[in-house]
Amino acid sequence: MRVQRHLPQSFFRRDARVVAPELLNKILLAADGRSGRIVEVEAYCGAIDPAAHTYRGKTQRNAVMFGPPGCMYVYFTYGMHWCCNAVCGDEGEGTAVLLRALQPLAGLEQMRRARPAARSDRDLCRGPARLTQAMGITGAHDGIELFSGSAEFSLVGDGLAPPRDARGCARIGISRGVEHPWRWYVPDSEYVSKR
Repeated sequence: MRVQRHLPQSFFRRDARVVAPELLNKILLAADGRSGRIVEVEAYCGAIDPAAHTYRGKTQRNAVMFGPPGCMYVYFTYGMHWCCNAVCGDEGEGTAVLLRALQPLAGLEQMRRARPAARSDRDLCRGPARLTQAMGITGAHDGIELFSGSAEFSLVGDGLAPPRDARGCARIGISRGVEHPWRWYVPDSEYVSKR
């Protein structure tokens, strides 16, 4: 097993469009032992991005996205699903990277219990809502630090580099900012939500 190192806060204190592809092949680790390798992400870029929750400014709902880099921004969507992001940039920018899909690595039994409708392990974390459900992420995790290793969730690296052939492409499920190629995925991964 490879040694896992927590990503430092400085990793996240950069442009979300730089952080996003570098998060590919990193690991989302839960304190209860569940983990998954990040295979798909999307960047959301504040005031320059009409698809970002922060495009129109700070609200109670999106306040964490304006906070310190390296925190988890969790939001509720469609009245039924949680989605999670890693806050990026400097405080006040309102930028983040949405974690869209994971390749499950550990704690699969817990993931299967959390997602009994999944037809296969491939479907456990394939998509942002499935990912949070399988990992047990809820609104209670909004604002936790992902870099300290002391919270319920953290982002770590195990030495596997991001894919060299990951290219930016259109984000999924948005109606504004569709021209921005700010989605990246591991090209050969079967766990990506959509090609």
